[in-house]
Amino acid sequence: MMQKLLVFQSLWAMERRHTDGRERGLRENIAMISEAGFDGVSAHYTSRRDVLQLHETIQGTGLKIEGVCFPRSVEDLRLPLELATEFPVTHIDLQPDIRLRRIEDCLPLLDGWMCLAEEARIPVFIETHRDRMTTDLFFTLDLLDRRPELPLLADLSHFFVGREFSFPVDQENHVMIQRILHNTWAFHARVASREQVQIEISFPHHRPWVNLFLEWWDHGIRIWRSRALPEAELVFTCELGPKPYAISGPDGNDMSDRWSEALLLRQMLQELWAATSSTQAC
Repeated sequence: MMQKLLVFQSLWAMERRHTDGRERGLRENIAMISEAGFDGVSAHYTSRRDVLQLHETIQGTGLKIEGVCFPRSVEDLRLPLELATEFPVTHIDLQPDIRLRRIEDCLPLLDGWMCLAEEARIPVFIETHRDRMTTDLFFTLDLLDRRPELPLLADLSHFFVGREFSFPVDQENHVMIQRILHNTWAFHARVASREQVQIEISFPHHRPWVNLFLEWWDHGIRIWRSRALPEAELVFTCELGPKPYAISGPDGNDMSDRWSEALLLRQMLQELWAATSSTQAC
């Protein structure tokens, strides 16, 4: 068996939030995602009713699921794990919805979550995300100093805009991002600038930031491939969120077609994967 790249599409990113007031239903969104050839979806795993509806809707599509949850305590992870046992996922994306100021106060939560994950035999990855335990890059690096094996899901856009890296990014900041990538087992993909968490990847003047994130993702893929099992699957979730993540124009609507950009982003990721494959084969 060979390692494989899986590219998912976020259901949250499928929200239009257009001024015409029209929103697609779950069935229409799943049909779009499946027909476009995505490998899976990212969806909240916090409600049995919603998960059951999702499971019924994806039947026959072959789509896999990334389950997302937002626990504030160790016990809060039990329901997502129970749902993931009944309705399988590739992994759980855990956004730690608690903002503690001391590393020592975070460790019992992280240890508890990892213990539950091990008992359930379900991969649980801690997402790097603003307004969460991992909101700050320095704080997250300190967590890794205390828990060097902590598995992360890297959404690097949050660190880039949160730390307001100058551009071009200096070597010191590259090294810190690389430290995050050494613990990364899955990714959420969007491109940020120093000022904005999500910029339009199809705009030519945004290409320098797109290239930067492609460089980081390439590095992350290579690290993952060097330590993952031969049959392992790496999940990248395209997560181009609706406004206010997406920049809107004077009419109140997105300035780009996020669905088209998600397809473009998937193509970029597949090209990165192919490049790492050819390098390994040499």
